[in-house]
Amino acid sequence: MPGRIMIVDDEPALLTMLRYNLERHDFEVTEATTGEQALELAIRSPPDAILLDWMLPRMSGLDVCRELRRLPNTSHTPVIMLTARVAEADRVQGLSVGADDFVAKPFSIAELIARLRALLRRSARQAPKEVLSYRDLVLDIAARKVTRAGVVYHLGPTEFRLLAFLMHDPGRAFSRADILKSVWGPSLYVEERTVDVHIRLLRRTLNAQGGANLIRTVRTIGYALDGD
Repeated sequence: MPGRIMIVDDEPALLTMLRYNLERHDFEVTEATTGEQALELAIRSPPDAILLDWMLPRMSGLDVCRELRRLPNTSHTPVIMLTARVAEADRVQGLSVGADDFVAKPFSIAELIARLRALLRRSARQAPKEVLSYRDLVLDIAARKVTRAGVVYHLGPTEFRLLAFLMHDPGRAFSRADILKSVWGPSLYVEERTVDVHIRLLRRTLNAQGGANLIRTVRTIGYALDGD
Protein backbone atom coordinates (compact mmCIF):
# COMPACT_ATOMS: atom_id res chain seq x y z
CA MET A 1 0.00 0.00 0.00
CA PRO A 2 2.92 2.50 0.28
CA GLY A 3 2.40 5.63 -1.77
CA ARG A 4 3.83 9.06 -2.53
CA ILE A 5 4.21 11.24 0.56
CA MET A 6 5.04 14.93 0.65
CA ILE A 7 6.79 16.24 3.79
CA VAL A 8 6.42 19.97 4.39
CA ASP A 9 8.74 21.23 7.13
CA ASP A 10 11.49 23.82 7.46
CA GLU A 11 13.66 21.83 9.90
CA PRO A 12 16.41 20.00 7.92
CA ALA A 13 17.03 17.43 10.65
CA LEU A 14 13.35 16.49 10.86
CA LEU A 15 13.07 16.28 7.08
CA THR A 16 16.05 13.93 6.93
CA MET A 17 14.70 11.74 9.72
CA LEU A 18 11.21 11.51 8.20
CA ARG A 19 12.53 10.77 4.72
CA TYR A 20 14.81 8.03 6.02
CA ASN A 21 12.04 6.29 7.96
CA LEU A 22 9.38 6.63 5.30
CA GLU A 23 11.66 5.28 2.59
CA ARG A 24 12.54 2.36 4.88
CA HIS A 25 8.81 1.53 4.73
CA ASP A 26 8.81 1.79 0.91
CA PHE A 27 7.13 5.18 0.64
CA GLU A 28 8.19 7.54 -2.14
CA VAL A 29 9.03 10.92 -0.61
CA THR A 30 9.09 14.50 -1.84
CA GLU A 31 10.03 17.49 0.33
CA ALA A 32 9.07 21.13 0.63
CA THR A 33 10.43 23.65 3.10
CA THR A 34 7.86 26.41 2.58
CA GLY A 35 4.13 26.52 2.06
CA GLU A 36 4.53 28.15 -1.33
CA GLN A 37 6.84 25.39 -2.53
CA ALA A 38 4.46 22.73 -1.21
CA LEU A 39 1.55 24.15 -3.20
CA GLU A 40 3.62 24.37 -6.38
CA LEU A 41 4.67 20.72 -6.04
CA ALA A 42 1.14 19.61 -5.17
CA ILE A 43 -0.27 21.28 -8.28
CA ARG A 44 2.42 19.77 -10.49
CA SER A 45 2.26 16.25 -9.06
CA PRO A 46 -0.33 15.57 -6.33
CA PRO A 47 0.93 13.20 -3.60
CA ASP A 48 -1.10 10.45 -1.93
CA ALA A 49 -0.74 12.12 1.49
CA ILE A 50 0.93 15.15 3.05
CA LEU A 51 2.77 15.53 6.38
CA LEU A 52 2.43 19.23 7.08
CA ASP A 53 4.17 21.25 9.77
CA TRP A 54 1.93 23.85 11.43
CA MET A 55 4.66 26.47 12.03
CA LEU A 56 6.11 27.31 8.62
CA PRO A 57 7.78 30.59 7.64
CA ARG A 58 5.62 33.21 5.88
CA MET A 59 2.73 30.87 5.04
CA SER A 60 1.52 28.75 7.96
CA GLY A 61 0.52 25.11 7.74
CA LEU A 62 -3.08 26.18 8.32
CA ASP A 63 -2.96 28.45 5.28
CA VAL A 64 -1.36 25.70 3.21
CA CYS A 65 -4.05 23.22 4.22
CA ARG A 66 -6.78 25.72 3.40
CA GLU A 67 -5.34 26.22 -0.09
CA LEU A 68 -4.86 22.49 -0.66
CA ARG A 69 -8.58 22.00 -0.06
CA ARG A 70 -9.37 24.61 -2.74
CA LEU A 71 -7.22 22.94 -5.43
CA PRO A 72 -9.04 20.33 -7.57
CA ASN A 73 -6.07 17.93 -7.54
CA THR A 74 -5.59 17.98 -3.75
CA SER A 75 -9.05 18.71 -2.38
CA HIS A 76 -9.27 15.13 -1.04
CA THR A 77 -5.58 14.46 -0.35
CA PRO A 78 -5.06 13.25 3.27
CA VAL A 79 -3.22 15.81 5.42
CA ILE A 80 -1.57 15.05 8.77
CA MET A 81 -0.53 18.14 10.73
CA LEU A 82 2.74 17.88 12.65
CA THR A 83 2.52 20.29 15.55
CA ALA A 84 3.53 21.08 19.09
CA ARG A 85 0.15 22.78 19.54
CA VAL A 86 -2.11 20.21 21.18
CA ALA A 87 -4.80 22.39 22.79
CA GLU A 88 -8.36 21.54 21.83
CA ALA A 89 -8.85 24.98 20.25
CA ASP A 90 -5.84 24.37 18.00
CA ARG A 91 -7.18 21.00 16.87
CA VAL A 92 -10.58 22.52 16.13
CA GLN A 93 -8.89 25.24 14.10
CA GLY A 94 -6.89 22.67 12.13
CA LEU A 95 -9.94 20.51 11.45
CA SER A 96 -11.89 23.55 10.30
CA VAL A 97 -9.42 24.16 7.44
CA GLY A 98 -9.41 20.51 6.35
CA ALA A 99 -6.69 18.64 8.27
CA ASP A 100 -7.45 14.92 8.63
CA ASP A 101 -5.27 14.08 11.64
CA PHE A 102 -2.73 15.52 14.08
CA VAL A 103 0.54 14.14 15.42
CA ALA A 104 2.06 16.04 18.34
CA LYS A 105 5.79 16.82 18.41
CA PRO A 106 7.88 15.07 19.58
CA PHE A 107 6.29 11.97 18.09
CA SER A 108 6.91 8.28 17.67
CA ILE A 109 7.82 7.27 14.11
CA ALA A 110 5.94 4.00 14.57
CA GLU A 111 2.78 5.86 15.56
CA LEU A 112 3.15 8.35 12.70
CA ILE A 113 3.49 5.60 10.10
CA ALA A 114 0.55 3.69 11.61
CA ARG A 115 -1.63 6.81 11.40
CA LEU A 116 -0.42 7.48 7.86
CA ARG A 117 -1.25 3.95 6.71
CA ALA A 118 -4.71 4.14 8.32
CA LEU A 119 -5.39 7.45 6.60
CA LEU A 120 -4.28 6.10 3.22
CA ARG A 121 -6.56 3.05 3.62
CA ARG A 122 -9.51 5.27 4.47
CA SER A 123 -8.72 7.59 1.58
CA ALA A 124 -8.60 4.66 -0.85
CA ARG A 125 -12.08 3.59 0.24
CA GLN A 126 -13.43 7.14 -0.09
CA ALA A 127 -11.60 8.16 -3.25
CA PRO A 128 -13.41 10.90 -5.16
CA LYS A 129 -14.81 10.29 -8.62
CA GLU A 130 -12.12 10.17 -11.25
CA VAL A 131 -14.57 10.72 -14.08
CA LEU A 132 -16.47 14.02 -14.27
CA SER A 133 -19.30 14.67 -16.68
CA TYR A 134 -21.52 17.55 -17.71
CA ARG A 135 -24.00 17.19 -20.57
CA ASP A 136 -22.05 15.62 -23.45
CA LEU A 137 -18.66 16.49 -21.90
CA VAL A 138 -16.65 13.80 -20.03
CA LEU A 139 -13.31 14.30 -18.27
CA ASP A 140 -11.36 11.26 -17.05
CA ILE A 141 -8.85 12.49 -14.47
CA ALA A 142 -6.87 9.24 -14.20
CA ALA A 143 -6.57 8.78 -17.97
CA ARG A 144 -6.07 12.54 -18.59
CA LYS A 145 -8.69 12.25 -21.32
CA VAL A 146 -11.48 14.59 -22.42
CA THR A 147 -14.32 13.63 -24.74
CA ARG A 148 -17.33 15.52 -26.01
CA ALA A 149 -20.15 13.70 -27.77
CA GLY A 150 -17.74 10.77 -28.10
CA VAL A 151 -14.99 12.80 -29.76
CA VAL A 152 -11.60 12.88 -28.00
CA TYR A 153 -10.11 16.33 -27.46
CA HIS A 154 -6.45 16.92 -26.60
CA LEU A 155 -5.95 19.64 -23.99
CA GLY A 156 -2.75 21.14 -22.66
CA PRO A 157 -1.99 20.64 -18.94
CA THR A 158 -3.31 24.07 -17.94
CA GLU A 159 -6.53 23.76 -19.96
CA PHE A 160 -7.07 20.27 -18.50
CA ARG A 161 -6.72 21.58 -14.91
CA LEU A 162 -8.93 24.54 -15.73
CA LEU A 163 -11.69 22.34 -17.14
CA ALA A 164 -11.45 19.92 -14.20
CA PHE A 165 -11.77 22.84 -11.78
CA LEU A 166 -14.93 24.10 -13.49
CA MET A 167 -16.42 20.61 -13.83
CA HIS A 168 -16.12 19.90 -10.11
CA ASP A 169 -18.84 22.50 -9.49
CA PRO A 170 -20.92 23.10 -12.65
CA GLY A 171 -23.14 26.15 -12.60
CA ARG A 172 -21.08 27.98 -10.00
CA ALA A 173 -19.54 31.29 -11.05
CA PHE A 174 -15.84 31.60 -10.18
CA SER A 175 -13.92 34.85 -10.15
CA ARG A 176 -10.69 35.11 -12.10
CA ALA A 177 -8.85 35.37 -8.78
CA ASP A 178 -10.42 32.10 -7.57
CA ILE A 179 -9.48 30.36 -10.81
CA LEU A 180 -5.91 31.66 -10.68
CA LYS A 181 -5.42 30.53 -7.10
CA SER A 182 -6.88 27.07 -7.66
CA VAL A 183 -5.48 26.24 -11.11
CA TRP A 184 -2.14 28.08 -11.09
CA GLY A 185 -1.53 28.19 -7.33
CA PRO A 186 -1.39 31.13 -4.90
CA SER A 187 2.40 31.45 -4.91
CA LEU A 188 2.73 32.09 -8.64
CA TYR A 189 2.40 35.62 -9.99
CA VAL A 190 0.08 35.40 -12.97
CA GLU A 191 -2.06 38.24 -14.30
CA GLU A 192 -5.84 37.75 -14.24
CA ARG A 193 -6.07 38.23 -18.00
CA THR A 194 -4.14 34.94 -18.31
CA VAL A 195 -7.38 33.22 -17.29
CA ASP A 196 -9.17 34.85 -20.24
CA VAL A 197 -6.50 33.59 -22.66
CA HIS A 198 -6.80 29.98 -21.46
CA ILE A 199 -10.61 30.13 -21.40
CA ARG A 200 -10.50 31.18 -25.08
CA LEU A 201 -8.18 28.27 -25.88
CA LEU A 202 -10.41 25.86 -23.99
CA ARG A 203 -13.57 27.10 -25.72
CA ARG A 204 -11.91 26.91 -29.13
CA THR A 205 -10.97 23.28 -28.56
CA LEU A 206 -14.27 22.14 -27.03
CA ASN A 207 -16.36 23.93 -29.68
CA ALA A 208 -14.27 22.76 -32.64
CA GLN A 209 -17.01 20.39 -33.80
CA GLY A 210 -19.72 23.02 -33.58
CA GLY A 211 -21.13 22.16 -30.16
CA ALA A 212 -22.81 24.70 -27.90
CA ASN A 213 -20.55 26.85 -25.74
CA LEU A 214 -20.55 25.32 -22.25
CA ILE A 215 -18.40 27.97 -20.54
CA ARG A 216 -20.38 31.05 -19.61
CA THR A 217 -18.78 34.44 -19.09
CA VAL A 218 -20.20 36.00 -15.92
CA ARG A 219 -19.98 39.75 -16.39
CA THR A 220 -17.72 41.57 -13.87
CA ILE A 221 -17.01 38.23 -12.09
CA GLY A 222 -15.44 35.47 -14.17
CA TYR A 223 -16.62 32.17 -15.61
CA ALA A 224 -18.87 29.19 -14.99
CA LEU A 225 -19.45 25.82 -16.60
CA ASP A 226 -23.05 26.44 -17.57
CA GLY A 227 -24.54 25.77 -20.98
CA ASP A 228 -27.55 27.93 -20.17
